[in-house]
Amino acid sequence: MRHDPARSRLPRELRATVLLSAPLVVGQLSSMGMNVVDTVLAGRHGTTTLAAIGVGAPAWSVVILLCIGVLMAVPPTVAHLVGAGRREAIGAVARQALWLALALGLALFAAMRVAPSLLARFIAPDVMPGVAGFVHGISWGAPALALYLALRYVAEGVAWTVPTMLIGTAGLGLLLPLGWALMDGWGPLPEWGAAGLGLATAIVLWAQVAAMAATLARSRRCADLGLFTRFDAPDPAAIGQLLRLGVPMGIAIFMEGSLFVATALLIATLGTLPIAAHQVAILAASAAFMVPLGVAMGTTVRVGQAAGAGDAEGVRWAARAGWIIGGATQTVSALVLALAGAWIAGLITDDPAVIAAAAVLMLFAAVFQYTDGLQAISAGALRGLKDTRIPAWITVFSYWGVGLPVGVVLGGVGGPGGTIVFGLGWGPSGYWPGLILGLSVAAVLLTGRFLSRSSRDLRPVT
Repeated sequence: MRHDPARSRLPRELRATVLLSAPLVVGQLSSMGMNVVDTVLAGRHGTTTLAAIGVGAPAWSVVILLCIGVLMAVPPTVAHLVGAGRREAIGAVARQALWLALALGLALFAAMRVAPSLLARFIAPDVMPGVAGFVHGISWGAPALALYLALRYVAEGVAWTVPTMLIGTAGLGLLLPLGWALMDGWGPLPEWGAAGLGLATAIVLWAQVAAMAATLARSRRCADLGLFTRFDAPDPAAIGQLLRLGVPMGIAIFMEGSLFVATALLIATLGTLPIAAHQVAILAASAAFMVPLGVAMGTTVRVGQAAGAGDAEGVRWAARAGWIIGGATQTVSALVLALAGAWIAGLITDDPAVIAAAAVLMLFAAVFQYTDGLQAISAGALRGLKDTRIPAWITVFSYWGVGLPVGVVLGGVGGPGGTIVFGLGWGPSGYWPGLILGLSVAAVLLTGRFLSRSSRDLRPVT
């Protein structure tokens, strides 16, 4: 019988991608779980606190997205070195990534400190104190977030993803009691409300940095990398290489995430109930997105290692495996959001009006699960090829040239007292078709871009 290489290659790629991505999925869900914990606790504290988190959490999401995007230059850089058999060069890359992360984290800390004064122009006065408290509290975690991601991405670049899962899960377990204590008050601690939730998240992030650094320093698996065996001053050339790769990634990630942030801020002009319902629904959709995002990160590493070795066929098989896994996971996500929307909303808030409105929005979220997963995994495959500039422009066009304008026209913009001053005034249900359209355009264009790039010959990294 004639051997069919395709039939044997696909199972191997599927297994390798699943083993690599599964801990990343758990780690991403744990990271997302921090927002879930904050939102659930806020919902139990009151609708005003929930609305405050509905504005403050998207503002914090901008910080997360910028950190993730820029520092996503690390996994493909490390993966290419692994594929080329140059592990001894990884330590120097890691140390420069930490300098970049420190500068990025401090800059984003400063931005978060001034964010409330900018948001106050758009947010209802009764919600604004909680927004300011949450944003100021969580801002202390911005440097920790950047440093943690730099260390985490080094581990993921060498295909070691278990620390991401374990440290992420431990952080989530710590946040629940700490956030509850600081929000409601416990013993000598006063009731800080939304501000307590923000501060608790910052404390957990610093704990995760310490845990990840200790794990990498003591691990035999990373001993040959020499991550902490010497001190390197900032190298502008090395940091510049990371920035040339990472800034377009940051733009791409930011353009998608900021679409959701801008949508939340515009819906906030319509009143407390619409933004509370939107926050519940977008939280569920964002949690579902962590699954294909984890698969996309695994795909980045698999594609990057194949590209570093000059294996063009391996690049294509790695992407195919990612798409197949993503299709399966997104089917599950779509069914859960469509059939259990009201139940999910009830876990977050006990306000019947918010539950009913959020359940309707989750039907829209179920619709865009496939295109959201496809665009995420195709973008991950392109990152593995270090192709970042054109994908960045694709995301700008898809999300801000198509998705947001459609949402604004259908959903409307509120003025004083929540009156509609622009658009058709469909409310949150008008904004979500814009999200669907933007994600669909991105999925088609990014997938087409990868198919075009992966058809070219590759040279091994030297």
